[in-house]
Parts: sequence; C-alpha cells; structure tokens
Amino acid sequence: MEQNDLELMLDQLKNALERDDLAAAANIIEAMRPADQAEVFAELDNEQQSLLLPEIAPADSADILEELDDEQVAELIATLSTDEIIRIVDQMEPDEAADLLGDITPAQAEAVLSRLEDPDEVRPLLLHADESAGGLMTTEYLALRRRMTAAEAIEAIRRWHPSEETIYYLFVVDQFGRLSGVLNLRRLIVANPAARIMEIMEPEAISVAADVDQEEAARIMTRYDLLALPVVDENGILLGVITFDDVIDVLEEEATEDIQRLGGAQPLERAYLDTSPVIITRKRMGWLLLLFITATLTGSVMRIYQEDLQTVVALAIFIPLLIGTGGNAGAQTTTVIIRALATGDVEPGDALRVWWQEARVGLLLGLGMALVAFLRAITWEPSAALALTVAVSILALVLWATGVGSLLPLVASRLGIDPALVSGPLMSTLVDATGLFIYFTIARLILRL
Repeated sequence: MEQNDLELMLDQLKNALERDDLAAAANIIEAMRPADQAEVFAELDNEQQSLLLPEIAPADSADILEELDDEQVAELIATLSTDEIIRIVDQMEPDEAADLLGDITPAQAEAVLSRLEDPDEVRPLLLHADESAGGLMTTEYLALRRRMTAAEAIEAIRRWHPSEETIYYLFVVDQFGRLSGVLNLRRLIVANPAARIMEIMEPEAISVAADVDQEEAARIMTRYDLLALPVVDENGILLGVITFDDVIDVLEEEATEDIQRLGGAQPLERAYLDTSPVIITRKRMGWLLLLFITATLTGSVMRIYQEDLQTVVALAIFIPLLIGTGGNAGAQTTTVIIRALATGDVEPGDALRVWWQEARVGLLLGLGMALVAFLRAITWEPSAALALTVAVSILALVLWATGVGSLLPLVASRLGIDPALVSGPLMSTLVDATGLFIYFTIARLILRL
C-alpha cells in the first residue's frame, strides 16, 4: 500500500475512534496487510491502541504485535487483561509468543501459558536468551523420519498444514530425535513415491547450537543462502528451526544498532519518533561528554606547543587540514574493518594481516595526499621547509590513522566490545589529538624550532 493510501486509512481510523466507533476502526485495520496494520496502528496514541486492540480479530492483533517493537509491545500488553492476552497469544507464532511472554511479569506469563491451546510449543523457547539462536527459533516445524517414504512424507505435510516460512526445507531425524539430514520440498515432490527419505535427503545438514548468538546464526544463513536453519542441543537433538523472516529482522536490528553507534550514540529500543526527547538525550549525552573530554586533549597538545606556534604562526593555518585528513582516513579504515568483522571476512585473530594490509594502503594514500599537501602548502606560504613539514605530517598522519583504525575494531571485538563504539567520532577525536602531536614533532625536526 502506498504512503498516501496509508495516510488516508489513518485519517479514517482516527475519525472512527473519535466517534467511539470501535467496530468501524477494527474493520479498517483488519482490511490491511500485517505490515501496514502495524504502521498505522503505531501512529495511534497509547490510549487509542489499548481501546482498539481488544476489538481487532485475534489473528490480526497477533500480526500487529509481531511487527511492533518489543518495548512498545510490552507497554501495550501491560494495559490488557490476562484473557485478552491469551486470546492474542494463541494466534501467534511460538517464537513471537515466547518473546512477548518474556516481556511481561513471570506470574502473568505463567497464567497465560497455563491457558494456551499449545503451551508446550512456547514453554521450551522461554528457556533460551532472547538474543540466542534458541530464542530466535520456532518450534513449529515438521520432522521427517529416515525410513518414511516420499508418499508418506507428502501426506504428513498435507495433514500438518505448515506455515509458509517453514515448508521450504524439511528436516530429518532419527529414532532419538537427532538431526540426520535435510530435504528440500521440490526434491521430495519429484521423488519416487516409494523412495525412502534416507535415500533422497542431504545427510550433511548445517545447524547451530541453541546458545549461539543470533547474529552468528544470521551470518550462517546468509553465507549458505539458507531459508531455514535447524537448532540442536549438545546431543544433536533437533530443538527448533530459525526461519528467514526472523533473520531479516535480526540483520535489520543489528545494522540499525551499528549505524547509531557509528554516530556516537547508544541504540534506541523504539522507533525514533516514538522515543521521548529525554530518552534520546540520555542515549547521546554519555558519549557526547566522553568525546568532549577526549577533545580537550587537542587543546592540551596545542598548549604544550604554544611557543612553537608563536615562532611560526603559519603552522596554525594547516592544523584543520591535517587533523581533518587524519580523522577521515581513520574513519574510512574503521568503517571497512567493522563491516568486514560483521560479514565474517576478518576475525580478531587476523590483526597482523589486517594491519599489514592497511599499512600498505596507508602508505599509498599518504604519498598521494602528501604530494597534494606540499603543492597546496607552498601556494599558501612560500616556504619549502614549511610545505615539506605539512607533506611529511600528512604522510605520517595517514599512516598512523589507518594503522590505529585497523587495530581498534579488532581489539574491541577481542575484548567483547561492539567495534562500532570505537569508530566514527571517537576515532576522529583520538586522531585529532595524536595528530597534532605528530605534526608539531615533525615541525620541530624540519624547522628546527
């Protein structure tokens, strides 16, 4: 649905709510697709959402909650009665239901679980951390037996009525429930009806342990182009399946967090416009203060070399040029390395190889920038010695910035810190201070100050 159509539907919805016509408002919501339902529903204020949600069909209510942010869902669920929560949760996918129950009080979650139609599908998922493969998986899957025939497997699929996300791959288990292989739907359909599943399956099925981080699970699915990924316990017993739609959500969430951290801010738990200015301020203030304190190092370095600046005033002209170039070079490097870490192209153990790669890149970049800097400097101040100082400083700064920028994300990753935290503004601020020290040191050597 186009944006103009959504805005029209939102206006109609608000008009119905202003007339206290909840039935008409529910009909408007139910006529939309799930993603559009969530987008329009999120535009309502908290009171309107609490009034409208119980009036919407349970399946549509479940779709809406599955699309909303976790924090927003938790706040909304807190306004509903236990009966209303059960009515909605019964229509949710097991993994989404587990996420929702994990956001309410344990007593209320247990009360809801005890009255669900299939609590055994949801209860095991509550044992796993939200950001692990176990927390991401669903227990709604069909496991085939090795000795079943293709005809029996197809009949089992007909009786099962699978969801669209879990039908592309069928997983095979042995008599103990251990994962034995995988079979795609097309191969099953074209197989001889009398063929045994063990004869047509792929015996090597890629899987992950339940305690693996969800980002690692998403990386595996992306690397091997999987539409579903089985999750097993320490004994290889199949526990559940991660589907591609959940992986897309994980990748989007992780990318959003990284981008926000690249700007020097803590990630937001909710959509930007749904987050209060106080919370946004709190998310930004800590890093802004840290960067401010770090930036005072630049002033400290300039005070140390104050006499040099008074002797050769022209040195100050090139300070913005130098520290800007160093900061940009470092930011380029950290961005590339952080992305390489995220995609698995490099690992923290590759630090020496990465540094050597960036040292060569930094040398080439530095030489090119030094030539341009020399020509620019000599046109501003007709002093060959000063121009040489600027050129050599640019070369040293680019080499330093690329070297530091290549190692900081790897060290952070090794220490368990998000590499995005050491990039962007923080990297630029650190290079500014150290860059001035390098500049004035080189100036003293060449200009004999």
